[in-house]
Amino acid sequence: MELKGKRVALLVEDLFNVFEFWYPYYRLKEAGAAVTVVGTGRSPVFTGKPATEVRPDTSAKEVSAADFDAVVIPGGYAPDMMRRDPAMVHLVRELDAAGKVVAAICHAGWMLASARILAGRRVTSFFAIRDDLEHAGAQWTDAEVVVDGNLITSRTPDDLPAFMRAVIEALKK
Repeated sequence: MELKGKRVALLVEDLFNVFEFWYPYYRLKEAGAAVTVVGTGRSPVFTGKPATEVRPDTSAKEVSAADFDAVVIPGGYAPDMMRRDPAMVHLVRELDAAGKVVAAICHAGWMLASARILAGRRVTSFFAIRDDLEHAGAQWTDAEVVVDGNLITSRTPDDLPAFMRAVIEALKK
């Protein structure tokens, strides 16, 4: 139980990638972390692609950065919905400002851009949003996982093992 006592927010919105949500969810729980599923509050249930449903524990309006040691942002097209919610964007920005682990995979880089935390940072993502991240000031590279201080990013579900090893390692510090 290497993460006993650690608290992680796992963000959710419609069209989340099921692998990028469930793999971190169960891997973090297996390691002993307390995982809180945080939605936008727009709906009591969010549907992933393809058709997996998740009921959040709370909404971003009901929590703060002080409640967590980390946030994990799954990809899919959910990040495009997440970044429309000011409370969710604020949560990510505040966690980063506090130096807590901010982990994003695939299209989740959209949330990082909207939170305005990318200037001068090294990241990776699904290749299709590379321009978005570079326009937000990031230095993009094609790698299975990139760690830049408290910021951890990966590209696709194939990178989940490396991504979660990096997240767990960062949370153990």
